[in-house]
Amino acid sequence: MLTMKETTADRTMRRQVLLFLSALCLSCALGQVSYSVPEEMTKGSVVGNIAHDLGLDLKRLKSGKARVYTGASVEYIGLNKDRGILLIQERIDREALCGETTPCALHFQLILENPMELFRVTVEITDINDNTPSFTNAEKRFEISESAVVGSKFILANAIDSDIGMNGLQRYSLSPTDNFVLKLENQADGSKKVEMVLQKPLDREKQEHISLLLTAVDGGEPQMSGTMQIYVSVLDVNDNAPTFAKPLYRAKILENSPKGTSVTTVSASDKDIGLNKDVSYLISTSKRLISELFKIDSKTGEILLVGEIDYEKAKSYQMAIEAVDSGGLSDSTKVIVEVIDINDNNPQINIVSKSDSILEDSPPNTVIAMLSVNDPDSENNGEAECNIDPNIPFKIQTTLNGFYTLVTDVALDREIASQYNITVTCSDEGVPSLSSSVTLTLQISDVNDNAPVYERSSYEAYIVENNTPGLSIFTVRARDADWNQNARVSYIVEDSSVNGVPVSSYVSVSADSGVIHAVRSFDYEQIKDFHFHVKAQDGGSPPLSSNVSVKIMIQDQNDNPPQVLYPVQTGGSVVAEMVPRSADVGYLVTKVVAVDVDSGQNAWLSYKLQKATDRALFEVGLQNGEIRTIRQATDKDAVKQRLTVIVEDNGQPSRSATVIVNVAVADSFPEVLSEFTDFPHDKEYNDNLTFYLVLALAVVSFLFITCLVVIISVKIYRWRQSRVLYHSSLPVIPYYPPRYSDTLGTGTLPHVYNYEVCRTTDSRRSDCKFGGAGGQNVLIMDPSSTGTMQRMQSEKSILDEPDSPVEVRKH
Repeated sequence: MLTMKETTADRTMRRQVLLFLSALCLSCALGQVSYSVPEEMTKGSVVGNIAHDLGLDLKRLKSGKARVYTGASVEYIGLNKDRGILLIQERIDREALCGETTPCALHFQLILENPMELFRVTVEITDINDNTPSFTNAEKRFEISESAVVGSKFILANAIDSDIGMNGLQRYSLSPTDNFVLKLENQADGSKKVEMVLQKPLDREKQEHISLLLTAVDGGEPQMSGTMQIYVSVLDVNDNAPTFAKPLYRAKILENSPKGTSVTTVSASDKDIGLNKDVSYLISTSKRLISELFKIDSKTGEILLVGEIDYEKAKSYQMAIEAVDSGGLSDSTKVIVEVIDINDNNPQINIVSKSDSILEDSPPNTVIAMLSVNDPDSENNGEAECNIDPNIPFKIQTTLNGFYTLVTDVALDREIASQYNITVTCSDEGVPSLSSSVTLTLQISDVNDNAPVYERSSYEAYIVENNTPGLSIFTVRARDADWNQNARVSYIVEDSSVNGVPVSSYVSVSADSGVIHAVRSFDYEQIKDFHFHVKAQDGGSPPLSSNVSVKIMIQDQNDNPPQVLYPVQTGGSVVAEMVPRSADVGYLVTKVVAVDVDSGQNAWLSYKLQKATDRALFEVGLQNGEIRTIRQATDKDAVKQRLTVIVEDNGQPSRSATVIVNVAVADSFPEVLSEFTDFPHDKEYNDNLTFYLVLALAVVSFLFITCLVVIISVKIYRWRQSRVLYHSSLPVIPYYPPRYSDTLGTGTLPHVYNYEVCRTTDSRRSDCKFGGAGGQNVLIMDPSSTGTMQRMQSEKSILDEPDSPVEVRKH
């Protein structure tokens, strides 16, 4: 029986020291920190102050959105950003997490953003004594010949204790020890080979059955133990135990081999004969996993694969094979099976952190995403390399082992591409190579880096004069290559002046549509064209703008009649042209000179003879307005010839003016003078003048009598009312009719109208003037007119000046 002597106080003191040193053991180097905690700690237990250990401020943890990244594994450790400490988030069972692997540790990363930072954290999980040693079978039976020699060995099953170190299996004990003693032999893998050795010959006649108790004890606090009952049946005469050909067998097998694949064959021989020579094989390992993966043919010793093996789970397997003869004697050997890796795992790509959008003016090497790549295969099969499309403005860089960053390679331009689908492909170096890919979608956010651009470098537009104010002239358009608010263009007329007048009094522009409107009605005769600038400004911050030159040209309209410059029409005297009777044919009498302020064909003038005393005597040049004789004058022709010439322009519709030319056909001036002095009155002129004078007098007289009657009636009504009120007790309230006023008690009209008739001597012309208080009405008879009269209110004068006479002429 093997025992390990150690006082309880010493063991307790040593464990406390180790636990204290483990908790304080912290190493930080190149962004890495390590902690050590025991398993089975309650949720919320503190692991360590990572903010202090990494030299980070709590504000940095919050602003950087600090988080724990564990890949695809369970997050046993959590981060409290408010306190900057790591906490137990899930119960940790070291045996379930790592099995027999030592040391057992959790590896994860602490990720910070803005800017992106990564720190590797390792938390070692220490073992506590939470598992009891146990045997696979509760009992073990042996049939041993009584002829078994002293020193014969009997293999016993190993106890299983999932704990490690001092908490693991420490010793075995066997009781009673009358015939057998316990022998322990250390194995290369750290386990112990447990054998029961015969120390006293058996005597079946004295004791046919022997019952033993095997106890396995660990070294934890409190100490735990497990037992297995051993039953020995004593047989007769089998004094040779089987012997294996080799103490150690080695075999290799490819991972993912199909079930039923032969691993190797073990062989043992027995020197006995007959039934005692028959040997049976069995796997005596205490690990359940071995029995699930392998089985042995009890007759042939061939070991077969019955489960699925994976190199990434275990690189080798070790098992104990026992050979037992019919007499119960046995021998054992060890079989080590090495698993050969094949390239059966694609690289695993995990997105640690990524940005969904980025500004187009971001500088090169701006980090977009951080990736973690892992391939569980070994050697070249597990070496992975990541690449992206070389035709996009990004590149991928490796940082720590298995970590990659995706960064911008050159400056971006949203106007060229507003979105990128970036496919990251990672391939291993196995044969054949396996690969995995992930696609990241990145939006390029707009920056106001483009000014509006006009469709044309300058604009010219035409508008016909006398337009309606508010008329749409044309539209300017500018486009902005930016997006959304940065591309929203508004239009503004730049401040300038045209002939000293602000351009805003001529035109305006719609801020949204760019439609240019006329603010006023244009007159070609006053302004023929003008320039101004329109600014297109986007809605970015700060806004960008561009200007364009606009030229508006006024098109002429035939809105002005021709104006006769010669002969001049005077109001007080008669002007006549003299033609001697001896004048030849084609004699130039005079020339009518007229102008038209319009332009183009609207100003092309033609002259025609509209009316004449003798049409056979004179003609007018169509283009030059020259009046010439078409025959020679005779004594029968009248001395005074009256010609009416009409001047027309070439506009549509045509406008015209007339001029009267008096021509005297005589050889001497006295003859002409006497003829024009005795010129009779124009009957039509006198008749029209007399008619209008009589009509005006009648209307004024009627109005005067009507007003007089109304005023007298009102006075009588008021007198009667005053009498009634005088005899009553009611207060007297005077009544004033509308539009009338009582001036000095006379009750006259509110306005006094005067008229004046003036006649001239020896003139055949008359002038009439009407005037009134508060507003004058003036009627002027033009001596050269044909007798038409027009009454106009001075308040509506074209000159907009009160009390200004208006001269009206009809040609």
